[in-house]
Amino acid sequence: MAKKKFVEEITSMEEDFGRWYTDVVKKAGLIDYSSVRGCMILKPYGYAIWENLQRKLDKRFKKKGIQNVYMPMFIPESLLQKEKDHVEGFAPEVAWVTHGGQEKLAEKLCIRPTSETLFCELYAREVKSYRDLPKLYNQWCSVVRWEKTTRPFLRSLEFLWQEGHTVHATEEDAKRTTIDMLNIYADFSSEVLAIPMIKGQKTEKEKFAGARETYTIESLMHDGKALQSGTTHHFGDGFARAFDIQYLDENNEQVYAWQTSWGVSTRLVGAIIMVHGDNRGLVLPPEIAPVKAVIVPVAMHKEGVLEKAKEVKEMLGGSMEVLLDDTDKKPGWKFNEYEMMGVPLRIELGPKDMEKGQVILVRRDNGQKIIVPAAGISDRVQKVLRDIQKSLYEKALNHRNENTFSVAGFEELAEKIEARPGFFKAMWCKDMECEEKIREQTGATIRCVPFEQEKLSDKCLCCGKEAGAMVYLAKTY
Repeated sequence: MAKKKFVEEITSMEEDFGRWYTDVVKKAGLIDYSSVRGCMILKPYGYAIWENLQRKLDKRFKKKGIQNVYMPMFIPESLLQKEKDHVEGFAPEVAWVTHGGQEKLAEKLCIRPTSETLFCELYAREVKSYRDLPKLYNQWCSVVRWEKTTRPFLRSLEFLWQEGHTVHATEEDAKRTTIDMLNIYADFSSEVLAIPMIKGQKTEKEKFAGARETYTIESLMHDGKALQSGTTHHFGDGFARAFDIQYLDENNEQVYAWQTSWGVSTRLVGAIIMVHGDNRGLVLPPEIAPVKAVIVPVAMHKEGVLEKAKEVKEMLGGSMEVLLDDTDKKPGWKFNEYEMMGVPLRIELGPKDMEKGQVILVRRDNGQKIIVPAAGISDRVQKVLRDIQKSLYEKALNHRNENTFSVAGFEELAEKIEARPGFFKAMWCKDMECEEKIREQTGATIRCVPFEQEKLSDKCLCCGKEAGAMVYLAKTY
């Protein structure tokens, strides 16, 4: 007998992971599609997840002294052309405005794919003395990149993100900020999103266009593919020289400034879905969930049930986001609906529970039912939510560990990654030709050179020459 699906509208992830993902984002009410190819409409529930992410991450930025600004969405072509490598890196994805009303513009305007050039233009005017530094700016905005293939949250023509751009007096200060921001991203991901990250440096081939060094946090999805979840960039003084960002130092000499850039996007929402979700739908960590708990009265028509449910909500209302569903839909329908939406905790209450002075807590992550006294419920619910947050992180970490493998040679990588995708640790000679051969023949890319190095052997897995570093390889989104 075939196994019954939990939710008929959601394809099982074992059957078709890509279809499962699309079903979840649609059925859980996160997005809808617009009339423009590759553009998504963020619906209230999906946007609420992004708002929580934005608010909590922005709070961490502000503790570092970072200020929010907002830049225009249009960039003149002449401004974009000032940094050659940067322009070449983004050229295939740029969308252009050529007309204003019925008139052809004298100069084309780029719709920002990123805002380095705009920040550089501003910093060239603002930075005159060492006393002006550092400048620590960030903006929350949307950007446009004309992608050939799209997928909700992971890759769309227009998407939401934050992009930080800082300018410093010394290279040491810029490098320190680049790593500090990477650590903020990694800590936020583990503590709020319950997603463990691998931290490391991108290869020369994979680094950001115009950057001297690019660093990344990489996560592993349920299907064994990797997701680049956030990046930070040390620009050196390259952009400063291109845009003439100079200042008078303490020795009264004109010198060029040093810059960084760093960003995460709605791609993190996609990571939450693909790391924690199951065949019932979403599974949201309590720290990021718009609704942490839902109260579902059972036999609501019975005397006192709804009143008691309202009393329970009042007891919880001051400490967390709690929803009381007092609609006339059947309890079973509500159970399935909130499971699909990934609400971390369900609180059931019926006539028999009232008689016993209890409520039933049902965890979304593992389905466990916990009977607790109604009195003092707030403390117990808070504890269960903390346990769910911790459990989700540990489950994701175990999954990553169980799907991380060491390989010694090229053939071993090709065979194993085809049979079972995941992270593959291997030694690499740092030659771009080997990097390209790996990508072309296995479909895997070097995700990063991790900060935590291991010496697996002395030889490159591809060419057999002396190895220069251990790397993480994976197929990726």
